[in-house]
Amino acid sequence: MQNNKKLSLTSRIVIGMLAGMVLGAGLQWLLAGQDERLIPLFLFDLPVKAFFIDGLFHIGGQIFIASLQMLVVPLVFISLVCGTCSLSDASTLGRLGAKSVGLYLFTTAIAITLAISAALLIGPGHGVELQSDVNFSTEEAPGLAQVLINMFPRNPINAMAEGNMLQIIIFSVLFGIATAMSGKTGERIADLFQDLNTIVMKLVTILMNLAPYGVFCLMVRVFSTMGLDMFSSLAAYFFVVLGILLLHGFLTYPLLLKLLTGLNPVIFLRKMRDAALFAFSTSSSNATIPVTLETVTKKLGVKNSIGSFTVPLGATINMDGTAIMQGVATVFIAQVYGVDLTLTDYLMVVLTATLASVGTAGVPGVGLIMLAMVLQQVGLPVEGIALIIGVDRLLDMTRTSVNITGDSMVSCVIAKSEKQLDEAVFNDPDAGRKDESVDFKHLHNS
Repeated sequence: MQNNKKLSLTSRIVIGMLAGMVLGAGLQWLLAGQDERLIPLFLFDLPVKAFFIDGLFHIGGQIFIASLQMLVVPLVFISLVCGTCSLSDASTLGRLGAKSVGLYLFTTAIAITLAISAALLIGPGHGVELQSDVNFSTEEAPGLAQVLINMFPRNPINAMAEGNMLQIIIFSVLFGIATAMSGKTGERIADLFQDLNTIVMKLVTILMNLAPYGVFCLMVRVFSTMGLDMFSSLAAYFFVVLGILLLHGFLTYPLLLKLLTGLNPVIFLRKMRDAALFAFSTSSSNATIPVTLETVTKKLGVKNSIGSFTVPLGATINMDGTAIMQGVATVFIAQVYGVDLTLTDYLMVVLTATLASVGTAGVPGVGLIMLAMVLQQVGLPVEGIALIIGVDRLLDMTRTSVNITGDSMVSCVIAKSEKQLDEAVFNDPDAGRKDESVDFKHLHNS
């Protein structure tokens, strides 16, 4: 605990991440292409893959992910009800929704346009050999009409059990509106939800202190099963996607933040470090919602009435990182198969990928399903996805970090436009730090 007090949360997460990468690469080197290898430990000969990679570190990483996911549904439901209760004016809620959805779709369109332009300029698919021994299959993506129908829950309890974020958001907003309109009874329920919100946010704080260990286990698992040699043949594709992700995260978002709010983008990026590291390790925008919401409200100064609405919504419909992957992958697969796409085709890719982001779950690997729909739309072979599966895991981690950065940027813009942003908190370098550590000794004694 003494070391925890000396090191910031960001430093501890980075140390855990780097240590996990090194150990994971070391375990892969130890296996050296073998299915299994025994190493002596005290009185036992332990199998590297079965005991460490698929056992100890897999269990630790999955428990960490499950702990994050455990908080998502109660946090989104409770925080949205709290936020909606304070927005008793229906016109305010409608204005928030229109601004948020419009801005999210705008940044997604920018992202995929950048991706297609860069891919056409660089040509990552030239010289890549087809791999005929791999296949990819996916379920057919639902149409836009079905997406709109599926937004409304037939059974809100079932929606919560399945983690259907759009249905949870719709029910939470309606429940919050009804609570605000219920007089004294509604006030008592609103007070209860405020208390529940305080408790859930404390759970988030406790979990953040355990993050370095969870991140360590996840990184060991990833780098022990996916070596650098896996994407050597796809280096051009990999680095084009990575470059556009970094460009979008470090240039597009800060520029929009500065133009639309006048806030300092350097301060914004500095305060996003912890949440971005969480997103990188989990590859899930939904699983990162508790940390993103904590960052937006405690460190960036966005009022909970805004953040509780924009962050869960963004985790559901803001897929800028995924759109970048789709744009580059479409050009890459077209070049590999020798298919010449027209300007109309590329405009269709932009439109399809932007609209497809609405209603797409923020979970690992969902981008490949969205990509299948985009490829079908422009007549490219879906089996081309098999070419990029090998490097998609590492890119998935990076684009999730970009996604939640976009969620936070839009939250700041919306809060500023609604005069619900505390700029003193935003500009305070120490804002939110006091909540990062938990006195576990005190909790035990209590």
